[in-house]
Amino acid sequence: MNGLETRRAGTRSILWICLTVLVILYAFPFVYMLFTSFKTPIETNAIPPQILPSIWTIQNYITVLSTQGVPQSFVNSLQTAAMSTILSLVLAVPAAYAVTRYRTRPGRIFILLALVMRMVPAIIVGAPLITMFHTIGLSDTSLALAIAQTTVSLPLSIWLMASFFEAVPDELDEAARVDGCSRLGSLWRVVLPVARGGVAVTAIFAFLASWNDFIFALLLTSVRAVTTPLQIANFQSQFGLDWGNMTSLAVLYSVPVIILAIVLQRHIVAGLTLGAVKG
Repeated sequence: MNGLETRRAGTRSILWICLTVLVILYAFPFVYMLFTSFKTPIETNAIPPQILPSIWTIQNYITVLSTQGVPQSFVNSLQTAAMSTILSLVLAVPAAYAVTRYRTRPGRIFILLALVMRMVPAIIVGAPLITMFHTIGLSDTSLALAIAQTTVSLPLSIWLMASFFEAVPDELDEAARVDGCSRLGSLWRVVLPVARGGVAVTAIFAFLASWNDFIFALLLTSVRAVTTPLQIANFQSQFGLDWGNMTSLAVLYSVPVIILAIVLQRHIVAGLTLGAVKG
């Protein structure tokens, strides 16, 4: 028995060591970016590079926050991501519900086509959208950018919601129908509350798809609807990339996503484990 306990303790120790190494490797780029944001311009371009700054300074943060267009770019990014997330959920929830509850052949073809669309490069979709939005007067607007980003996040949202709805027993729908609910009523009053963790997971993935988008923002915005990723890429000097300002703005841009993940953590965990308790 002691030998068995020793082997189990050794296995646990090895697992913890592997997990610790993986966390360090995963977190190192962000930690290095964080430290770089507090470095002076000389240290950011030092060769060989050093991880910790010898002189800590917040001048990079002061500079980026006072740069024209940066505060507005945060507003544009938040506004665009919110609209894209709402659009994705509004379209994905009924589509996924219909596919999982009716289980028709066209529904299976539809879900397959959604997966195929997820594989289409964004640049292929973005190029014709330039002319389309210009024709209808939506050039350089957050709405146009949100619609374009939804074309990328919607297929993934449908697939995620379909998997979560599959984990909700059909008997719940049938009980709601017996009590007088319509299909939409049972979806709103019964299925969605049960799958709210899945909705949270889908929402955060749709939000991240928009928040991190660069291609559509580059193609469809110029002045009014410019988002923060473009502002980060624009920090260049005559000597090359301005790493201090770029990293400081990138750190600031990461904060809302981190807060969102913390706020929705409980729902995300519930959503990720929803399929494990099916039936």
